[in-house]
Amino acid sequence: MTMLTRRSMLKTSAAAAASLAAPGLLRAQTNQLVIGCAASHTNWMEAIVVPHMREAIGAEVLFEGTRSAVNLEKMVANRGQQYLSVVQMDDPVMLQAVDEGLLERLGTDMVPNMAELREGAVHLDGMWANYAQPWAGIAYNTDMLGGVESWEALWAPEAAGRVIIPSLQNTEGMWTLFVAAMLATGMPFEEAQYEIDAAFDKMAELRDNLLSIYTQMPQAFNLLEQGEISMLPGNFSSFALPRRDEGSPIDLAAPSEGIFVMPSGICMVEGAPNAELAASYINEILSADLQSAIADFTSSLATNTLSTGGADLPDGLGVYSPDWQFVAENRREWTERFDNLMAI
Repeated sequence: MTMLTRRSMLKTSAAAAASLAAPGLLRAQTNQLVIGCAASHTNWMEAIVVPHMREAIGAEVLFEGTRSAVNLEKMVANRGQQYLSVVQMDDPVMLQAVDEGLLERLGTDMVPNMAELREGAVHLDGMWANYAQPWAGIAYNTDMLGGVESWEALWAPEAAGRVIIPSLQNTEGMWTLFVAAMLATGMPFEEAQYEIDAAFDKMAELRDNLLSIYTQMPQAFNLLEQGEISMLPGNFSSFALPRRDEGSPIDLAAPSEGIFVMPSGICMVEGAPNAELAASYINEILSADLQSAIADFTSSLATNTLSTGGADLPDGLGVYSPDWQFVAENRREWTERFDNLMAI
């Protein structure tokens, strides 16, 4: 398949998206924190978190929006002289950060609100915690489609040239791969996620429907809003639904086969500048009030047991989370295989 030239625009290099070395930033202010997070978090970080932290703990938050894998590269590149204090990234990349010895273990003495989190939200004895679980389905243009009932719609002949999918460099790219495994095998997700050869065979059938592949979600989402494409799978509730509510001609479908949840993690960087303030920042993110505000804004599931609000999902819908250890062990190989497959 020959990809259109717009693909080169979307596949912005990690180097261009964010420098791995510490920026030219000398923090004379002791109340300043540099936070690494996803670019797709920009809207709610600016609207909710930044003003909250200024008022609640007196912190001036500077956040660098990029991909989880790039945040990991930054921490590796700046080992021993970190400038990021806190990083918010996906669980599979957290596992890699732990293996690299890049995270500071958290406890309820530093972060009291960890005691209020539901079971399973604190990982590896406090290496990181989950503060929200955005759900992922298929974002679609409502001027072009009346809805999306099944993941099979991505493969439909009428979708030719009207689909963009995430690269496997992006964690949300895994959803399309696992969906392909389910559709190819007919197995339940818990079993199908391990049938990777079948998944790639099914992914090969998707190539003719692709306009391009993205590594930066905002640019791809702009094309969805403009009607250049009809569907963008793997999109998060935390990104799609706020834009829908602002009037964009898009919605997020929860296909009948089920949806995925992405545990959003927060951690302290080992050797973090301004560590006490960083711990206060994490404690606030894990608080019931702030989690409720974030969950409402993003239609996510909160992890604090005292939180209210958040996602309103259909009854009986399958909600899946993959074996992240399996992903972490194989992701590099799968990404290379995916890149080779889609380059044909």
